[in-house]
Amino acid sequence: MYRRLLQSTLMLLLLVAASVQAGDGPSRSQRAKLLPTQDAYVAAIRWSDFEAAEGFIDPAYLAVHPLSDLQRERYRQLQVSSYRERGSSMAADGSIERRVEMGVVNRNTQAERTLTLTERWRWDPQAKRWWQVEGLPDLWQGQ
Repeated sequence: MYRRLLQSTLMLLLLVAASVQAGDGPSRSQRAKLLPTQDAYVAAIRWSDFEAAEGFIDPAYLAVHPLSDLQRERYRQLQVSSYRERGSSMAADGSIERRVEMGVVNRNTQAERTLTLTERWRWDPQAKRWWQVEGLPDLWQGQ
């Protein structure tokens, strides 16, 4: 737990340094809200509470890509067994990209697999919060 916090803090400091050099990117108050938002999202995902995790997804994305009942049922069949951040970076548009490794177990077959995913977070100046703009993780990798 402390190692992850240390890694996240170091990544955030690197992002701060990069944004100072670039002259743009998230402000100090925006950056201060990013880590707690990501931690709450990870907690929801880690507990396989995909309905709670959906609350972190950009409403604009959800308007175009609403979850069907079938998709919701597919998420209920999975248990997240691990979630590890593998790195993060700031994109040219100021959004934060985070690479994660996630373990999932199919509740029916008990088969476990590991996936590598990318999350992208954007700051919403109207809502004054971060949104995850890639949607819920594709735990089937297009299958």
